[in-house]
Amino acid sequence: MALEYQRRGITAETKDDESPVTAADRACEKLIVERIARDFPDDGVLGEEGANRESHNGRKWIVDPIDGTRDFVRGIPLWAVLIGFEQDGEVVAGAAHCPGQQLLLSASKGAGAWQDGRRLQVSKMTGPNEAVLCFNGFNKKGVNGMAGILPWVEPFWAVRGLGGSVDAILVAQGRADVWIEPNAKPWDFAPLKILVEEAGGEFAAFDGSNSIYKGNGYACTPGLAPYVRELLKTEV
Repeated sequence: MALEYQRRGITAETKDDESPVTAADRACEKLIVERIARDFPDDGVLGEEGANRESHNGRKWIVDPIDGTRDFVRGIPLWAVLIGFEQDGEVVAGAAHCPGQQLLLSASKGAGAWQDGRRLQVSKMTGPNEAVLCFNGFNKKGVNGMAGILPWVEPFWAVRGLGGSVDAILVAQGRADVWIEPNAKPWDFAPLKILVEEAGGEFAAFDGSNSIYKGNGYACTPGLAPYVRELLKTEV
């Protein structure tokens, strides 16, 4: 559905939080939420474009119908459909589908993270001089509090910023080593969190909690977690 909207041409509106939204975002979320309601009527739903249904059984689906709307509007293929699944407040499953790259990744707690039948594993990098850092938005709210960020970034072997979901996917695939997201919502994090964790990586909010509801987060290979925390301890 999203691809068909994109083929026809699409323009974006600006929401109250200054993020863009299109008719494709709304239509795709409506489709996803309707399917969930049909098959799992007692489950809750939280969607970026307004879906919010209370859970009656401790289960909740968290939906971002098009993560990377700016890329979607400009025809850049770095956008994804993200669906996470919570049980009693814990993310226990998730999937990320990138139509433009023909990628489908999924993970569930204790069962690993997978792509095309192949189990994913984060890299074994331990130092920034050999690592790829993915930083989503040096111009985002939340970056100003990071004292000394440029000296911290400088030692990395490479620095990329491909836009949220793609960055996290690269970490889960072992192709990048650190993903930092200074300002995002639960639907941006839910499936990406478990994808990285089930691939052997670490996820946390900037305050060190494991929550997807703090407005920021990072994921990395375990060997680089101390270096990431070195930056974030200065955040105010």
